[in-house]
Amino acid sequence: MDFQVVVLAGGFSKNLVPLASKEVPKALLPVANRPVLSYVLDLLEQNNLKDLIVVVEGENAAVLIGAWISGAYVDRLHVEVAAVPEDEGTAGALRAIDHHLTAKDILVVSGDLVSDIPPGAVAAVHRRHDAVVTAMLCYAPVGGPSESGSSSKKPARYNIVGLDPTKQFLLHIASGFEVEKDMRVQKSILRAVGQMDIRPDLMDAHMYAFKRTALQEVLTLKPSFLSLKCDVLPYLVRSQLRSELSLNGVQAEENGNCKDASQNGTVLLAQLMANASTQSFHDLYTLGPEGSAPAPRKTHKCCVYIANNSNYCMRLNSIQAFSDINRDVIGDASHLCGYSFSAQNNIIHPSSVLGSKTTVGPHCMLGEGSEMGDKCSVKKSIIGRHCRIGSNVKVVNSVVMNHVTIGDGCSIQGSVICSNVQLQERVVLRDCQVGAGFVVTAGSEYKGESLAKKEKQ
Repeated sequence: MDFQVVVLAGGFSKNLVPLASKEVPKALLPVANRPVLSYVLDLLEQNNLKDLIVVVEGENAAVLIGAWISGAYVDRLHVEVAAVPEDEGTAGALRAIDHHLTAKDILVVSGDLVSDIPPGAVAAVHRRHDAVVTAMLCYAPVGGPSESGSSSKKPARYNIVGLDPTKQFLLHIASGFEVEKDMRVQKSILRAVGQMDIRPDLMDAHMYAFKRTALQEVLTLKPSFLSLKCDVLPYLVRSQLRSELSLNGVQAEENGNCKDASQNGTVLLAQLMANASTQSFHDLYTLGPEGSAPAPRKTHKCCVYIANNSNYCMRLNSIQAFSDINRDVIGDASHLCGYSFSAQNNIIHPSSVLGSKTTVGPHCMLGEGSEMGDKCSVKKSIIGRHCRIGSNVKVVNSVVMNHVTIGDGCSIQGSVICSNVQLQERVVLRDCQVGAGFVVTAGSEYKGESLAKKEKQ
């Protein structure tokens, strides 16, 4: 595939504090004791896409991520790490590396994506339709996509997607809290397609194939656009028919108004409606000079690749998603983690040490060099490398990162414990996040709290 691949790895994500920090950018957060970015890089490598640009927000984060990539993927991938300013957004990040983009088509992938959907399938749809953009859509989790922590009261953010009857073309997309507003759809598109399939069960997976010239044109014309998902993609979708209609005296405004300005425009709309029954409503015909025979003409196309319902597809874009993905990759989506499971359906590193009457249940992981005392219980949890865990400790539905010390009698449920944390004796944590290097004093009990050291100014 003659595609240039760009991985948007982000930087120090504010909505993942205290998990992400100046020392641990989002791309290096562990999923089953592997940096989340490794899942995208492995997926691309498996699809023979080995020449990549990884875009990172912030110089310091770029140094950390670049150092990890150079060690983990030496002789496997050719990766150029490009640092861009922080808070540029996904569109801003691409605008900042515009001079690096030279191929006919650009494949853009979010670095926080954990999925088994082959990028080649998206690229194939894009090429087959000669589209300006092809977006990968996947089925939303049954509980809805969570983009906020478990303690947040904000509603989950859904996508509303409009598709043509063949489910090949993207006619409308609204995301996030836009869905709570009245939905406005271009009349021109509705007339062109005849009917629209409105879907609330699909998510934008942040994997896009773009025609380079179209992408660069939008980024240049719209310098205020910050997001591919919220700005660039909806803009391209809204403008699918605008150039065609304006040729025939029909003015299509971005706010959804469509006005017939001439008889030619009326004829054109009738032709568009007639084409709704063909394989593609984009195979349009426009009138020649002074009403002569119509000449074939194609407008630009916004296409979709809809993943199979059996595929796994999640983004690590919230604290809740971090916990969910870690649970999944040692559970129902264990084929993604790359580890071999034992007969007890868990992963216990040979160098780890278990005390007397200590149990590590199924769908659990115990990392290299970690030690557990007597009468401990671990259920549906991940323990990182070189942890020291005392006796009578219970860990349930939690993620414990590397070099964590846990005193005797602690109980941890539904929580995330970052690296180098120290929990003294008899600490009780429920639905908490503890930032790197924090010390929780003996006998403390917390529920739904975020505990972290104050950042030095």
